[in-house]
Amino acid sequence: MPFPVFLRSPHARALRRAALAAVVALPVTGIARAAWGLPVALGAHRRRLHPTVVGSPQFSEGRFHNTLPTPVLPPASARGGLLRQIHEERHVGLPGRPIPLARPDLPADAAELAVTWFGHSSALIEIDGARVLVDPVWGERVSPSPVFGPHRLHPAPVPFEALPRVDAVLISHDHYDHLDLPTVRAIIREQDAPFVVPLGIGVHLRFWGVPEDRIIELDWDQETTVAGLTLTCTEARHFSGRFFARNTTLWASWVVAGPRHRVFFGGDTGYTPAFAGIGARLGPFDLTLLPIGAYNEAWRAMHMDPEEAVRAHGDLGGKVLLPVHWATFNLAFHRWAEPIQRLCAAAQKSDVQLAVPKPGQRVDVLAPPPVEDWWTAVGSAVDDDPADLTAEPDAVTRRS
Repeated sequence: MPFPVFLRSPHARALRRAALAAVVALPVTGIARAAWGLPVALGAHRRRLHPTVVGSPQFSEGRFHNTLPTPVLPPASARGGLLRQIHEERHVGLPGRPIPLARPDLPADAAELAVTWFGHSSALIEIDGARVLVDPVWGERVSPSPVFGPHRLHPAPVPFEALPRVDAVLISHDHYDHLDLPTVRAIIREQDAPFVVPLGIGVHLRFWGVPEDRIIELDWDQETTVAGLTLTCTEARHFSGRFFARNTTLWASWVVAGPRHRVFFGGDTGYTPAFAGIGARLGPFDLTLLPIGAYNEAWRAMHMDPEEAVRAHGDLGGKVLLPVHWATFNLAFHRWAEPIQRLCAAAQKSDVQLAVPKPGQRVDVLAPPPVEDWWTAVGSAVDDDPADLTAEPDAVTRRS
């Protein structure tokens, strides 16, 4: 999620002054509510992270690094425009009407290959008779505060307690829209599956009360076996951090391989040539779940746009592409419906098979239904400009 980058940056003093002024203006009860639970939700202090990560080839000089240079701030000449967008255009990403939800009919036994998308990057994968829950977020805000931060644009399609037993919980990285404290607590209470996470995130989980025997931490290219599935931690191009300290935990994509089927989960990532290597070594994939939203020119290296998702799907040797990281939270400045509109256009040009369920809808990946356009009726709070859908992708991104 992009905004913590700038809030942690020395170049965002104006934003911090504005936030401080807002907090000072709150009544005492508002301050208390905004701060309630903050220390716990932030996760473990960075001093606790180092013993579990210092042996990684990705870790040096006190932090993890991407393989490719990945700037987290735009050039100085562009920062004024970004601050203006943050101040003036946050409403652009809101939906125009209520987002329709589906109530999944989850079978007692996991299928050969099916997926239920709950919104944003949260999904339940059924593969070769096992279930894997990825980046589960059932919280109301992707923020450490119950008052500030992006809130849900639609309710969770099902109560967390209604989920069947899962065999593993995969986490891609520690940002609030992918690692959610209320959901972690629900998993501890309702499930017995292990958390399989990139290096360093285990310290957050231990801090929150997850038992040691339910935590498996992996570096890129390491794997573990759970319920007959091979779970491989693979490269992504992103960053991490829940407070001022950044990149003290690793970020990752994941390969879920059973005896008969393979699934790739991208988590949150910018485009990287590493996808081609992952496809060659561990693919091809029956299903890819790839992020398509929250893109902007300012953080292009860290968040793929829809056209890059189609390219990554091809690199990975994917068969069916299910888009994630859109629809549920307003994290950028593009219109709400724009990511899926651009994805459909790009997929048609490249002859890519899509599955685009409503939040909560379960899809049989071996016999996916035709794509139903449910998003046009929702629309965007700011009317869609038809010219945006026919312009060159780079031009669209610059206007986003």
